[in-house]
Amino acid sequence: MKTFNKTQQGFTLVELIIVIVILGILAVTAAPRFLNFQGDAKASVLSGVQGSVRAAISLVNGKALISSQNTTALSCFDDNAVRAATTIETSATPVAPLNTSCASGVDVVFGAPDADVAAINAIVDLPDNFVVHDVQSGAALTDPLTVTASTVVMAASLADLRAGNCLVRYTEATATTEATVTVENAAACE
Repeated sequence: MKTFNKTQQGFTLVELIIVIVILGILAVTAAPRFLNFQGDAKASVLSGVQGSVRAAISLVNGKALISSQNTTALSCFDDNAVRAATTIETSATPVAPLNTSCASGVDVVFGAPDADVAAINAIVDLPDNFVVHDVQSGAALTDPLTVTASTVVMAASLADLRAGNCLVRYTEATATTEATVTVENAAACE
């Protein structure tokens, strides 16, 4: 038969409650610092947008290659094909291709979409409420947003764009460089 020593007792109810309260306080204050699910989700959305834009660029570039329009300063993507820009579309002031655009479809510059909001929105299905700005649309805001020429910036909010945090940047192709799509400051996603 077993005998119990009176010095071996369990925890009292008060001690258990104190431990539970301390663990609760730690969970409320420390856990959010280690479990930043919202920031991780925003960073994942950015990666998805980057992949979508890259896929769209590849599609347009493939169509431009087929039609031998991948080395021209302006061609047009419409009716699921890239075509040569007409004389009217390329004759602009002061010098073509500045201030030129296709009469229909998406402007294509050296085999990739032009860096403007209309082109990006036409070729990529972005998440709802995703903010997209280029030089013109950024300057048109009440509190202007500075966007580098020949680029489009995209983010989940205008605040992210203004802070330069948690965004995707598309830079159009030139005669010597390919178009690029980069995720910037993903670590700053909150």
